[in-house]
Amino acid sequence: MRTADVPADPYQTRMPRFNSETPKPPHRHKLFMRYIVTGGAGFIGSNLADTLAQHHDVVIIDNLATGRRENIEHLLDHPRVNFIEGSITDLDLLMEVFPGADGIFHQAAIASVPRSVKDPIETNTVNAAGTVNVLWAAKECGVPSVVAASTSAIYGDDPAFPKRETMAPTPLSPYAVSKLAGEYYGKVFADLYGIRTAFLRYFNVFGPRQDPNSEYAAVIPKFITRLLGGKPPIIYGDGEQTRDFIFVADVVRANVMAMESDASGVYNIAGGRRISLNELATTLSGIIGISERPIYEPPRPGDVRDSLADIARAEGAFCFSPTYTLEEGLRDTVAWFKGGR
Repeated sequence: MRTADVPADPYQTRMPRFNSETPKPPHRHKLFMRYIVTGGAGFIGSNLADTLAQHHDVVIIDNLATGRRENIEHLLDHPRVNFIEGSITDLDLLMEVFPGADGIFHQAAIASVPRSVKDPIETNTVNAAGTVNVLWAAKECGVPSVVAASTSAIYGDDPAFPKRETMAPTPLSPYAVSKLAGEYYGKVFADLYGIRTAFLRYFNVFGPRQDPNSEYAAVIPKFITRLLGGKPPIIYGDGEQTRDFIFVADVVRANVMAMESDASGVYNIAGGRRISLNELATTLSGIIGISERPIYEPPRPGDVRDSLADIARAEGAFCFSPTYTLEEGLRDTVAWFKGGR
């Protein structure tokens, strides 16, 4: 199942894997809205735009620095989609585009720990100052709600597991600091100006359209492309570090559900289980049918050792729980890399 082919109703794709003890009322669709997706040509943003375009008018803003036109090529002639090539660092542009919007899905960012270590100034300009621009333009243009992408990197290497939103932040990289600043700005704008802001702390998102070619690419697309090319995966460290992965279709659902609720504050969005990179490499080798022993290289500065989320707050606020198992998501992702690109 390719992510772009997710059924129109994001709540009916699958039954959640985790059930709350207390039944929740169903979500109601807010039909014929006008939504803005910043970073809408990126990995997560383009998958989100696909789902939104099935129900709503969608404006995609992306400067194509890391986003790719090919991710949204199929949407460019869509009668309810408008693509604007531009940056969230351009406040004047946002002030022109935001009037009349019912909500902003803020996905634009420099989403790389290693890149932030090399260039903290640019990371801060885009992630922190850019988020202020989005919030200010929303406030000035009368947009009531902003649902924004944040990150589990905010938790750093706090040894307590699982990670809960009440834990004190311990960022280890400029990337994590910049995203934390965005969260704080979101709370201040909510308190001062009455904009509803929900920041979703993504853990390790993977799936179709994730770029494997960047120097800073995430682990799963790099593992897949190397294995499909008959090369061993590269692991930075001993491979016993753990990650909490979540399939992109579930992240899209979380964004839509948060927007269509009254949720505000910060929320973990994750699969709710962790796996070591050694086990991940073995699992992918089995799915692809290629056995290659990983190459181990020194750990990278700023990388978090272990990651595991408590997602109870998101479940309580907007009924979110993941619908894909890790292996299901990996199989769909491998299939896309093999032939669906």
